[in-house]
Parts: sequence; structure tokens; C-alpha cells
Amino acid sequence: MGHEQGPGPALPLLLLLHLLWLLPHSWTASQGWRDELQNHTFQHTMYCQDGDPSVSLSETYDGDQLFSFDFTQGIRVPRLPEFANWAQQSGDISAIFFDKKFCQDMIQKIGPKLDGQIPVSRGFPILEVFTLEPLEFGKPNTLVCYVSNLFPPTLTVTWQHRSAPVEGATPTFVSAVDGLTFQAFSYLNFTPEPSDLYSCIVTHEIDGYTAIDYWVPRNALPSDLLENVLCGVAFGLGVLGVIVGLVLIICFRKPCSAD
Repeated sequence: MGHEQGPGPALPLLLLLHLLWLLPHSWTASQGWRDELQNHTFQHTMYCQDGDPSVSLSETYDGDQLFSFDFTQGIRVPRLPEFANWAQQSGDISAIFFDKKFCQDMIQKIGPKLDGQIPVSRGFPILEVFTLEPLEFGKPNTLVCYVSNLFPPTLTVTWQHRSAPVEGATPTFVSAVDGLTFQAFSYLNFTPEPSDLYSCIVTHEIDGYTAIDYWVPRNALPSDLLENVLCGVAFGLGVLGVIVGLVLIICFRKPCSAD
């Protein structure tokens, strides 16, 4: 596999990132493989800032986040349970902590020189809430709150159900995307009901802007109970039709027998 080093600490990049430093690395299929295989990109991005989180790492594959990194425990955290088996890699942990120190050093040395030269934020976060699996009433599912157009990546995500706070949401996963912006995911496990009304509330801490998106049930699949009831009704109607048919046949034959 080929290895392409992402942008280094060039001055144009520094002018775009106030108190923020990106260390991206991308691996793409080499030219020899491109004739036979579709090209894919794995991106490893570390960023640090004065806000919370002060430092973070995201790893994505074709723009889909796989892992974040817990610096207190020194381990990768999979965004979804399906990625857990791939999160065991530990051979590059020392390099990750080296990048963390380098990132923080750059903030301390260059950040003050850029103070006031560029905006503290760019645009407003955009939200979308949807279910992870097809909607089926009474069957456990997961709500996903997807946040895009995020810069800088300082945000708080909360959930409400019928205007009441909801606990149990997963930690918010933040990853870098093209164009020096970020995206975030928050997950909430729930069992959908027809009367549900959920809301995802995102506060952009750098400027206090708050965005809200709502979720209500739509286009639900029939539940197992409903399917069983409908099958039972159809079977019952079929049996009733057979009985009525037999009765009619017997009734029509009786006059002929009398003659």
C-alpha cells in the first residue's frame, strides 16, 4: 500500500486554524493496484484547541469514522460495536502521544500570534436525526444525531423525549472531513413507540449557537405481533370461506336429490 503524507505545518494552514492544529495522514491504494481495485482512503487526524476537547484523534475510512482515541487510557474507542475487533492495534501508541505533544506545543507557540486575525467559528452546525435500523414499533433501535458543518469542534449534545431530558446517550464522536470542517455523531438506544417525539440539541460552545432537530415515527415496518394477527385473520377468513362454500354446495344439491 502506498503512503501519502498529509499537509504539514505550513503557514497557509496555520492561518486557517486559530488555536487548532491538524495532523492528517492518509493511506491510499498504490498506482499498481488501482487498475484492479477501487481506491480507498484511511485518514488519521489529530487536532488540539483551547476548547473542550483540548486534544482528540479520529480515524476514518472513506470518510466514515472508525475510531476515536481515549488519551486517559491510551486506547482506541470504536464508534460502532462492529469496529471493536479492529480497535486493538497498539503498536503506534507512542507515536500518537508524540503527535499530541507536538500539537499542543504548536498551539502554545503559534496560537497567540494568530489571535484576532481569523474568525473564532465558521458557519453553524447542521443536524439530522434518524434511526440506525429500519423503524419497527416495539423493537429496540438506535437514534443517530448527525452534526455537520462543525468548526471548531467544540459542542455539547443532549437528547430530550417529549421535552424531558434523556440519559444514556453514547459519548459524542467527532471526526475531521474535507474542507477543514468536522462532523459529529451521538447515539441513543431506545424502543420506538407510535407517540414518540425525540429531539437532539446541539450547542456550539465557541459562540453559544444552539441547533435542534426532531424525530417522530414515520414509515414504520409492521411489527411481528401485527404480522401474526394479520396472518391469523387471513387464515380465519380463508377457513370461513371454505365452510361457506361447502354449505352452499350442499344446499344447492339437496333439491336435485329430492327429484
